[in-house]
Amino acid sequence: MTTLTLNEIRIRAAAFAKDFCDASRENAESQIFWHEFFQVFGLPKRRVISFEHNVNKLGNKAGRIDAFWPGTLLVEQKSRGKDLDAAFTQGNDYFQGLTNDELPRYVIVSDFARIRLVDVEGQQPVVEFDLKDLPQHIERFGFIAGYEPRQQREDVPLNQRAVDTLGELHDLLKADGFTGHRLEVLLVRLLFCLFADDTGIFTPKGAFEDLVTLSKPDGSTLGADLSRLFGVLNTKVADRQKSLDERFDAFPYVNGRLYADKQDIPEFSSAMRSKLLACCGIAWGAISPAVFGAMFQKIISLEPGDRRRQMGAHYTSESNILKLIGPLFLDELHAEFEKVKRHKNQLFEFQKKLRNLVFLDPACGCGNFLVITYRELRRLELKVLKAAQAFGSVTREVFEQTGVNVDQFYGIEVEDFPAQIAQVAMWLVDHQMNLEAGQFFGDWIKRIPLDKSAEIRHGNALRIEWADFCPPGKLNYILGNPPFIGYSYQTASQKEDLAFVTKGIQGVGVLDYVCGWYLKAAQYVSGSQLGEASRDRKEFADVAFAASKPKSRQKPVEPAMDDLFISFDKQEAANRRQVRCAFVSTNSITQGEQVGVLWGEMLRMGMNIDFAHRTFQWSNDAPGKAAVHCVIVGFGAASQRGKQLWSYADVKADAQGARVAQINPYLVDAPIALIQKRRGPICAVPEMIKGSQPTDGGNLLLSDDEKTELLTKEPAAAPWVRPFLGAEEFLHGIKRWCLWLKDCPPTELAKLKIVKERVQKVREMRSASPKIPTQKLAATPTLFGEDRQSETGYLLVPSVSSERRAYVPIGFLTGTVASNLVFAVPNAQLFHFAILTSAMHMAWMRYVCGRLKSDFRYSNTIVYNNFPWPNSVNLLPKIPLNQAADQSGYAQAATKNIANSKSQEASLKLIAKIEAAAQAVLDARAVHQTGLPAGVAPSTLAQLYDPTIMPANLAKAHAALDKAVDTAYKADGGAVSYANDGERVAFLFKRYAALTSLV
Repeated sequence: MTTLTLNEIRIRAAAFAKDFCDASRENAESQIFWHEFFQVFGLPKRRVISFEHNVNKLGNKAGRIDAFWPGTLLVEQKSRGKDLDAAFTQGNDYFQGLTNDELPRYVIVSDFARIRLVDVEGQQPVVEFDLKDLPQHIERFGFIAGYEPRQQREDVPLNQRAVDTLGELHDLLKADGFTGHRLEVLLVRLLFCLFADDTGIFTPKGAFEDLVTLSKPDGSTLGADLSRLFGVLNTKVADRQKSLDERFDAFPYVNGRLYADKQDIPEFSSAMRSKLLACCGIAWGAISPAVFGAMFQKIISLEPGDRRRQMGAHYTSESNILKLIGPLFLDELHAEFEKVKRHKNQLFEFQKKLRNLVFLDPACGCGNFLVITYRELRRLELKVLKAAQAFGSVTREVFEQTGVNVDQFYGIEVEDFPAQIAQVAMWLVDHQMNLEAGQFFGDWIKRIPLDKSAEIRHGNALRIEWADFCPPGKLNYILGNPPFIGYSYQTASQKEDLAFVTKGIQGVGVLDYVCGWYLKAAQYVSGSQLGEASRDRKEFADVAFAASKPKSRQKPVEPAMDDLFISFDKQEAANRRQVRCAFVSTNSITQGEQVGVLWGEMLRMGMNIDFAHRTFQWSNDAPGKAAVHCVIVGFGAASQRGKQLWSYADVKADAQGARVAQINPYLVDAPIALIQKRRGPICAVPEMIKGSQPTDGGNLLLSDDEKTELLTKEPAAAPWVRPFLGAEEFLHGIKRWCLWLKDCPPTELAKLKIVKERVQKVREMRSASPKIPTQKLAATPTLFGEDRQSETGYLLVPSVSSERRAYVPIGFLTGTVASNLVFAVPNAQLFHFAILTSAMHMAWMRYVCGRLKSDFRYSNTIVYNNFPWPNSVNLLPKIPLNQAADQSGYAQAATKNIANSKSQEASLKLIAKIEAAAQAVLDARAVHQTGLPAGVAPSTLAQLYDPTIMPANLAKAHAALDKAVDTAYKADGGAVSYANDGERVAFLFKRYAALTSLV
């Protein structure tokens, strides 16, 4: 018998499984089934196998063994659907009539649809599987073809233990002085070997593990063996020396430049060898492509410093990748397949289309997006090939039929190591997809040597001209997960990168690093950067923007292509405009000041948002999971019909999708609007001001203990000490004080020695400042640097509040000095409090405010001044509020000044209802803050608004207030109720558009 290679057996097994997929009858099909089964392994039946072998079973009853190989194998076959446990019991009964020499090592039972293999000696675990999965289990039947049984490696996907094991090998090598690029290259090469060893690329399976096992236990020969192996993998079989050690015969020529460069190989210790053997024991063939990101993070996390933040290497999970590629192209392709699958010519044209699609990930990291995209494209092509069989196509060589390949994928990565991983990952997933195709068609593909590869460029994507790397006319999709680095965390070089991309754009200092990729993608699509032959980017944008503006009040016209693309070929311009883009990003790019800067420029370049996922919290398999709130934005120049928008009830909930008419830069189904900083409110409401800033070096501020100590020593200072509140103090009930000396006569200040010393320190601190405005403040050391204190009552709004809270806690104060970390609304009325603490305003705030990490960062110029109030606010009396206690009766007082029409009466009643609901919120708070039993501390606002422990009475009061406020907006055309924040904000944006048209 000629021994077949495992890969040849695997090919035969796939064909066998396909041929007998419908077998079902024991009497009619059993012998031919097992005859062909043994042929899979190159074993002629007449050599060792007998069918219907006569034997006396338990109780001396005559029986017949369906297929028998004395001393090796007993087979019991049943019809489809029969009990395999009963079949195994029947097979065991035959042992009674066999001699010791005839007793089999293995028993196989089957009902055609399923096969169970039992090692009677118990050295191998029982395995049971569907017939179609036979190619994945041929190693367990290696004894039939003359292969010694191997101990089964762990049959689980690559998981955290696998990542840790490879990372531990990295640690050992690095600690021994084998570092840098040579270490990274070694790990990538070993990764390929581990995968190839487990999936049939190396034949027989386990050849690499054998090579490592046969090295000396102390590791002294392993380095030399690996060096020779890498050379063999880079040498064609015909060019190898005849005297080459036979241990290397199992290894093919790989090519793909993976082993082309000669690299240093480390000396291995016993511990290093043991760790590599531990890696060999893991089921790398079951690897999830998305795990490469986790592996990458594990290894780079061992570098000193917070390297993840500096690189922005937040790994994207497979589920999040599918959220992006689905609406970008995959859903559409699947829908097209369903339309053409029954039409031969259209189906073949569709496959050609799949082969010609080209993808670019300009921040590819270790290739997660490219890998998953390639896998899904191959699986779709497999559906095409399966459908083609309905037209009589006979697939003899799948390799000739499959067209989609890794050379359709481009990537740019700034770090060398992940770029190498991305290159290898594409080959590995290609092999996985070849295995999937082989299971169906019975023709196993092994694309070795590697003649095609993904184009992965090691370089800075913000400096590289993408059009030179991936020419227009070839590219279809730009996608990925660019680095998440806030503007506060960018290095000097990263700021320079962003400046390079944003040249000529105003206000770019607020942009996160990821914005560079959005702008580069838009520049590629719009053609606004074409090298020396093109116009300056800003000049092109100006031309395009001007051409698209309506003339006077006439209907807008489409800009003429000749005018817009005068500096480059019309066809190239058309090709560029068809490229579609999508990125995963932090949600900061759709909130606060960044929106006006980034999306103002994106809109100028003609970009439209085609689909989006609103804020969600991603999940991943990486060690030290990054807690990041993300959005997904799909965009392009050629606006797509049927725009899709996904919302989340909370950041961890499942997505709820909807078809919408339009998606604006805040990811709302509403008119396109950019909320810019506004100096005053858009509606007739009191001005919101920032609190007072001490600029005192801490000398005018006092803790509670410091205040007690001061007044103990200088009781006369009491009139000049006032409560002082910032956001932290207001929310957490922290007592803090300040010296408020603006009205303190010099004669009084002269008597206060300690206070005077503090004032002197203020003067010295300001004088020593490098800032000229601060130096000028040294002339008035008794005063705050910026005094905006209201001497009447005011409404306090914290500048920063936890994202966990459903409502930002706000409240009325009087006599307390507001710090520069809060905002104040002097002369606010109860109605203003009601609206600002309502779900409607909270929704607006969440969408348009900036963020400090993930916390809300309120702004008077962005959030408050642009907020669309209900029209009923215009009926409020314009009378000042002198004390916080005077929060009632305004709706009734207004009747003295307003004509008493029915509509106005209804509005005034509504105002009164809203004020009553607002007062109920304040009363609900008071229950937990005043008049408490002895020993019970008052609750802080932070505690009252903690979603986990929020009191029921307060939650109910807010719900009632929300309903009342919604009623006010209903009178202005709003809905009766809203399912989520997105619906609220969509309505508010429509009101905003209407209000701004009147300003």
